[in-house]
Amino acid sequence: MATIPICITDLTGDQIRELAAELSEPVYRAAQLQSWIYRRLPLFIDDMPDLPQSFRQRLAMKVRLHSLVPAHEMIGDDGTVKVLFTLADGKTIESALMPYPAGRYRSRYTVCVSTQVGCPVGCPFCATGQQGFERNLTPGEIIDQVLYFARWLRDHSNQAGSASGQLASHITNLVFMGMGEPLANYNALWQAMEMLNSPDGFDLGARHMVISTAGLVPQIERLSREQLQVGLAVSLHASSNTLRNTLVPINKKYPLDEIMPACRRYCQATGRRISFEYILFDNLNDSTEDARSLARLVAGLNCHVNLIAANPTTNGSFRPPHRSIILTFEQELRRLRIACTLRQGKGLDIDSGCGQLRSRFLQPTAGQSSHGSLHHSTGRV
Repeated sequence: MATIPICITDLTGDQIRELAAELSEPVYRAAQLQSWIYRRLPLFIDDMPDLPQSFRQRLAMKVRLHSLVPAHEMIGDDGTVKVLFTLADGKTIESALMPYPAGRYRSRYTVCVSTQVGCPVGCPFCATGQQGFERNLTPGEIIDQVLYFARWLRDHSNQAGSASGQLASHITNLVFMGMGEPLANYNALWQAMEMLNSPDGFDLGARHMVISTAGLVPQIERLSREQLQVGLAVSLHASSNTLRNTLVPINKKYPLDEIMPACRRYCQATGRRISFEYILFDNLNDSTEDARSLARLVAGLNCHVNLIAANPTTNGSFRPPHRSIILTFEQELRRLRIACTLRQGKGLDIDSGCGQLRSRFLQPTAGQSSHGSLHHSTGRV
C-alpha cells in the first residue's frame, strides 16, 4: 500500500527549512512556503503561484497540505459553525467556530479545538467520553482545525457579519476544549501551539489560547514551566472527591487534594490566573451548599470560575438546573467574593456539545446513548 505523504502542518519550522534544503531550494523558499500555509491558506499546492513550478511539483511528491476533510457542517442560529472532519485513517473528530459579537469585550471568533480521537477520561455526561479513546491527534491534525476555520472565515466574511463591523473578521481565540484530554497529548499539543503562536506561523498571541484539562497533575506541573503564556482551565464540576469520582473518573487517579495544590503551584510559578470550569447539573452539584463548598476549595487562589449550565440532552441523569437555581449559585459565589462568570451556551440548536455531532455518525453500542452532554463545554471564553 502506498505511503501517504506527510502533512506539512506536522512539520516544525526547522523541518520545513530542512525540507526546502532537501529539495535543493534556497532557505527563503521555506519562509515563503510557511507564509502561504499559515497566512494565505491555500487549498492546493498549485495555489501558491510565486513558488517555482518545479518546486511545487517536487513538493507535491513529499507532502500534502491538509490532514483532515470536512464531512458534515452545521450552522446554528447564533452563528456557531460545527464541523465533523474525517482524518486520513478514516477516523472522525469535530471542531467548532464560535462568534461573540462586541459587548463587554471586543468582538471575537473562537475555535474550539480537539486534541484526540475520542477521550480517555470517560466522563458519563460527555458524548466524547462515552465514545472511548482511539488515538492522539498529530500536531498537523490539531493545527488544521484552526486553519480550516480561518479559511472558512475568509470565504464567508460577509455572511459572517464582519462587513457590518459586528464581528471580527479573523480568528481571535483558541480553546483546546474539544474532543479529548489535551494534556494527555502534551507533545503534539505543544508543537501545534508553538506553530500557531509563531510569527512565522499563524501568529496568534499565546494569551489568546486556553488549554482545558480534567486535572492531569504531572502535566499541570510541566505546563507551569513552559515559556508560552497560554491560559489554563481546570474542569472541576464538583468540590468533593466523592462526586467528582463519578463525574470526572480521572479524579480517582488525581484527586482534588493533589489537583488543587498543583493549581496553586501553577499560579505561583507563572503569575497567571487560572480558570475553573464548573458545569451545573440539576440536583447533583447545584445547591447553595455546593457553591459554598466550591468557594472554600478555590479560596485564596488567583482564579476565575466559569459556570456552565449543562446542555439539555436525552440523558435524564444530567439535566441543566432551572435558571433560578443557576443564578442563586452564581450569587452565592459572588457573595463569597469568588470571581465568576455564567457562560452563555453556543450552538445549542445544533447539539454543539463536545462529541454530539460525531455521535450521530457512530454506531451506538449497547447501553450507550447517541447523545451526551458537554465535556469541556461550548463557548466559555
